[in-house]
Amino acid sequence: MLKEGIFLGKRYEILERIGSGGMADVYKSKDHKLNRYVAVKVLKSDYRSDEVFIQKFVSEAQAAAGLMHPNVVNVYDVGQDRGLYYMVMELVEGISLKDYIEKKGQLSAKETISISIQMVTGIQAAHNQHIIHRDIKPQNIIISTAGKVKVTDFGIARATTSTNTISTNVMGSVHYTSPEQARGGVVDEKSDIYSAGITMYEMITGHVPFDGDSTVSVALKHLQEEMVSPAEEVPDIPYSLESIIMKCTQKSTARRYQNCQELIDDLKRSLVNPDGDFVNSRNTGNTATVVMSDEELRQLQNQRYQQNDDYDDDYDDYDDYDDDYDNDDYDSDDYDDEEYDRRNHYDGKKNNVDPNTKKIMKILLIVAAVVIVLAALFMIGKAAGIFKSVPGVVQNKETTAKVTVPDVVGMNIDDAVDALNKRNLGYNVVAQNTSDTYEKDVVMEQKTEAGEKVAKHTEVQLVVSLGEEIKTVSVPDVTGKSESDAQKVLEKSGFVVENEAQYDDTVVSGKVITTDPGPGVEVKEGVTVKMYVSKGREKVEVPDLTGKTVDEASAELAELGLGLGNVSEEYSDEYEAGIIISQKKEAGSKLEKGATIDYVISKGPEKKMINVPNLIGKREDAAYQALLDAGLTGSAIEYRYDSSIEYGYVISQTVTGAVEEGTEVGYVVSLGKDPSTVIPDPDLDNGGWDNDDANIGDGVIVD
Repeated sequence: MLKEGIFLGKRYEILERIGSGGMADVYKSKDHKLNRYVAVKVLKSDYRSDEVFIQKFVSEAQAAAGLMHPNVVNVYDVGQDRGLYYMVMELVEGISLKDYIEKKGQLSAKETISISIQMVTGIQAAHNQHIIHRDIKPQNIIISTAGKVKVTDFGIARATTSTNTISTNVMGSVHYTSPEQARGGVVDEKSDIYSAGITMYEMITGHVPFDGDSTVSVALKHLQEEMVSPAEEVPDIPYSLESIIMKCTQKSTARRYQNCQELIDDLKRSLVNPDGDFVNSRNTGNTATVVMSDEELRQLQNQRYQQNDDYDDDYDDYDDYDDDYDNDDYDSDDYDDEEYDRRNHYDGKKNNVDPNTKKIMKILLIVAAVVIVLAALFMIGKAAGIFKSVPGVVQNKETTAKVTVPDVVGMNIDDAVDALNKRNLGYNVVAQNTSDTYEKDVVMEQKTEAGEKVAKHTEVQLVVSLGEEIKTVSVPDVTGKSESDAQKVLEKSGFVVENEAQYDDTVVSGKVITTDPGPGVEVKEGVTVKMYVSKGREKVEVPDLTGKTVDEASAELAELGLGLGNVSEEYSDEYEAGIIISQKKEAGSKLEKGATIDYVISKGPEKKMINVPNLIGKREDAAYQALLDAGLTGSAIEYRYDSSIEYGYVISQTVTGAVEEGTEVGYVVSLGKDPSTVIPDPDLDNGGWDNDDANIGDGVIVD
């Protein structure tokens, strides 16, 4: 197991192990070159010196690297560093379909179809690249936290061409393997479709259709036993989904879907027409169950079926992400309101079977029963020694060899599986219980005792610890209580209380605002609960407003949650008019938010008061000078005739009394007598006018 912080290829930093299989460990890592998180699969030390395994590991990367699809876990890189062979893949945070089924028991029809469409789409992408997965099973289907379904672990896949089929005997997990794969025959795209059908069966029923005490017995069931319809256990299953599953899992490849696109089309039809009879299940070839010869049976028994193949379950360990995954992402009530009368529906459609087909099925069942009876008699006779001298009958040492069961109690489940695999033993976690003695994911019991001699490939049943039982209690509601009262209530409920004071505009000082975790939340008994106690309204520091305009001061106070209050005016020799010269609350003091501040603004410098001199009767130039001498300004505002005041003298003024220095004073100047009121002297020459003596004062004033 690699330590955290190790770098591979001077690029990938190992963060934590997230999965383990028979051949490789998978680590969550960070790609520092592209700044993203990835999954790095590292070949285990047991196989680093085995050239065959190394070649298989590299072949997997080469085969999978060409697959770039939303429903496939993409492969980014492959390399070697310090004797470690590794492959870099897309990191999918989520949960395996196997774990999802175990958590829910069984899935709804709508959910099963939705997941299946994405799963088969990913398989189709591989088939389009001439890659057969060969190990389709729920453990190799990942559901991301975003709800995306991805096919992973092309561990025993082989790239093919149109002229090169796969005939190797390497097998996937036996509960999902196709009949032709179990026989070591030709494997093609239809083998993956069979495994997908078994996976769909498990989704809708909650378990696999074939199970047994050993992998050989399960493989024989795939070869010789007819699968029970899922409708037997799930009466309300839509007829179309039942038909799809049964067609996928036909023994004869000719009767299955011939490619993924056909399967996808029918799955989509099932979504919109659940009760439709559109699945074409016509016989397209030999449909008889293939009964194995004795020689084939011996070859099958000699094969090393293991529950955990080289790449098995690399992504099973996804506990870290379980809490992020919403178990109801795929749930739908679309089918809940549909009443499937299984009795009428099943009878009405299943009974329309050709009578000849019924006869063939009966004959096949009889033949299968005879084969089983003969096999049983043969085994009994062999055990009794009847066949010891029969020529040609050779006892298979592989099937009769005994191995000692190791003691795996106290081991981590991954280490326990490795220990069992090294002894050619399988395993099955039959229960998970809480324990005060064993930590989480540690084997706390094994049903087959350590030291016992058993046949190879025996499945050892294990009980795994869930860790200590967590007792939960609801956080009481102490909102609005005093700090001391609230603390007593929380401590009485078994919590450790941590207090924190904070300002609050709505809760009175000294009262509880809330708690974290909040009221009503179920938490582990004895955890720390943080209690937030109000300090009342938050106090802020008063700024210095001196020298600012009213608008500037108002904006600054608004940002602090304060405002301007009452205003007054004063003279100031320092500040011009309109500028704040003082404030009632001293700068630097504290005020609660929402408070206002009274202030004083400047009227400018205070001016000197001067008594206005009397200008009436003064000549115009003398009046002007008198105002200047007094510190005032002035000017004539009007000229008019006035017979009582001589020409050029002031008649009146606009301001009298005391005024501010610099005040302007206006005055009216006389033009003397009005010429229009003078009557000419008739005794004068030149038309009555005396040109030499004529002036404004001559003549007669007309009353």
